[in-house]
Amino acid sequence: MLIWENIKLALTGLMCSKMRSLLTMLGIIIGIGSVIAIMTVSTSLTSSITDTFAGLGANNVTVGLKKQSEGEEVRRNGMRFGASNRQISLEAEDRITDEMIASLKNHFDTKIKTIALEESAGSGIVKAGEDTANVQVSGINAGFFESKDITLLEGRRLTDADIDGAKSVIMVSDKAAEKIFGGNIIEALNKKINIGINDIYYSFYIVGIYQYEGEESFSSESEEDVVTSAYIPITSGKKRMHTDDGYEQFTIVTDPSVGSAADFADEAARYMNREFYAGNENYQISTTTMSAVTDSMNEMIGTVSIAIAFIAGISLLVGGIGVMNIMLVSITERTREIGTRKALGAKNSSIRLQFIVESVVLCLIGGILGILLGTALGAAAASLLGYSAAAPVMAILAAVLFSMAIGIFFGYYPANKAAKLDPIEALGYE
Repeated sequence: MLIWENIKLALTGLMCSKMRSLLTMLGIIIGIGSVIAIMTVSTSLTSSITDTFAGLGANNVTVGLKKQSEGEEVRRNGMRFGASNRQISLEAEDRITDEMIASLKNHFDTKIKTIALEESAGSGIVKAGEDTANVQVSGINAGFFESKDITLLEGRRLTDADIDGAKSVIMVSDKAAEKIFGGNIIEALNKKINIGINDIYYSFYIVGIYQYEGEESFSSESEEDVVTSAYIPITSGKKRMHTDDGYEQFTIVTDPSVGSAADFADEAARYMNREFYAGNENYQISTTTMSAVTDSMNEMIGTVSIAIAFIAGISLLVGGIGVMNIMLVSITERTREIGTRKALGAKNSSIRLQFIVESVVLCLIGGILGILLGTALGAAAASLLGYSAAAPVMAILAAVLFSMAIGIFFGYYPANKAAKLDPIEALGYE
């Protein structure tokens, strides 16, 4: 009951001097608002990155060949470098074979949804009559589409029947189809095109057209010269273009039941190295996951955000000092009131509690205003950056608690000073 009375007294006092109270709370408002805004942008950016990488296959595992190292040399600065500078060439017997992949899939049958294969067949020029387009031709299997987010616009994707029969079919981008068929991508379906790679022309029939997403990075190429991907059956690439047998890498699309793609990646690497590369002196199997990249980026963003938020939080210290200052002024102004209360029998603890509650209420109102300001600024900044705003709930709760802590910490000294006033001197104070 006493606390509630003190809260009402504190609110009455704040209302009597609105401008002074607002100026006192300004440091708290700016400090908490800055922290909330920074954490909102950080949370939104982290969420956006996670969603983006999820679309790229966050639970996919890339399995590839890595050169063996004979040892490591430790420099004085602590950096580690391979001790050997020997040149190793990739031989046919080093490459990953279909038999190895089949064995891996059988061994981890419940954990592997599918295997995605992609092998470059070279860069070339697509011709259909007089019109041309630049393409990067890749041989793929049907599982490739499980590992990549490709939007089909017209026709169909490559199927197991295409791969098994090494058929002369191809998928091209809408950008390439528009260039060689006058902007009509539907007309491109089932049309024959010729692809020139290293002065040799190969004929394929277009069975599917996918949406070209473009590149996020800077490119010096003009729109007319941009190179888009074209996909053919991987068996067609090996049969007609004489690409190498075996693979340097492939992608595992994990089953949804797999809890950690990173842990499974380690299991797959150990199995492949034990079964097939234990006696290989030049190469070993290495794995990587998109989730590992995502975690690293999110950790980096989180670290930078916390550092910036800490710097912004320094203004909270300034705000706390402002609260302490105004409470000392308030005590000076109300010295006779304190003396009267003590003369009527008020305990030191009651006087101390009154001013601590007033300080906490002041900081708490400032904290709430700061949260509203920070949330609004964070949402606006996230929107300008093109991300959906995600308010950090834990940061908001921490801000409220921190506001109360500031009130108690910076309000205790003035409150304790008021509690120790001599009632006779206080009553005679002018």
